[in-house]
Amino acid sequence: MVHEVVRLQGEEELDRPALALLLSAFAAGLAINLSLMSELFLRSHLPDTRWAPLVYLLGYPVGYLIVILGRLQLFTESTITAVLPVAAKPRMANLAKLGRLWACVLAANLAGVFLVSSLMAGEVILSEAQRTFAVDILGKLEVQTAAKTLTLGIPAGFIMAAIAWILPNSRGSEFWIICTLTYIIGLGNFSHVVTGSSQVSFLWMSGRMAFLEMVLEFILPALAGNIIGGTGLFAVLAHGQLRVDDLGEANDETAR
Repeated sequence: MVHEVVRLQGEEELDRPALALLLSAFAAGLAINLSLMSELFLRSHLPDTRWAPLVYLLGYPVGYLIVILGRLQLFTESTITAVLPVAAKPRMANLAKLGRLWACVLAANLAGVFLVSSLMAGEVILSEAQRTFAVDILGKLEVQTAAKTLTLGIPAGFIMAAIAWILPNSRGSEFWIICTLTYIIGLGNFSHVVTGSSQVSFLWMSGRMAFLEMVLEFILPALAGNIIGGTGLFAVLAHGQLRVDDLGEANDETAR
């Protein structure tokens, strides 16, 4: 039942006009920056202690709540919802639709993220003190290798696909599901291509990171990891178990 609900959602997404996808995904890119901003605002009021991340990372789910409950297009959700129809009917037409959806959603997500990052770096939506604090905090983050970013992107993609899979059967618990699972992404320092891009793009626009470093060391590896975790692991396994169940039922019918 869950598989069918998610598959039908994916078919609706695949058939949406490109302009609708772009606008929805752009809005999601704008909203997801609130995860970074909320986290920074909480962090500015906390001492530098070992337990502080347990508190300031409570701000990490804010952007996800707006995006997911608002039914905006976020790239990592489409790694399962839009993939199931393709897995069920692997035709060139469906693959072309999936490629169009992924390209539109990812491009618009990043455009929204980069716009808000530019406003943050330009002290339009942050005060000078807040921007200085953000640059100081984010600039101290350890720069990971591309391989490490890719590895940490796999569980992030898996968790986001799990959210899309669970929500149709959540029965009023959507808020807690989104908060709990996205909090784990933040706490585990997993690499989410869209949310993480808000950090690296802010550092780039603040002169603390090179453009190629941002793209090659984070965006592309995180993208690959999210696709592997969301599509390669969750979507394939979720679809695969249904196929096995169907084959088992067919064999039982044949035996009878």
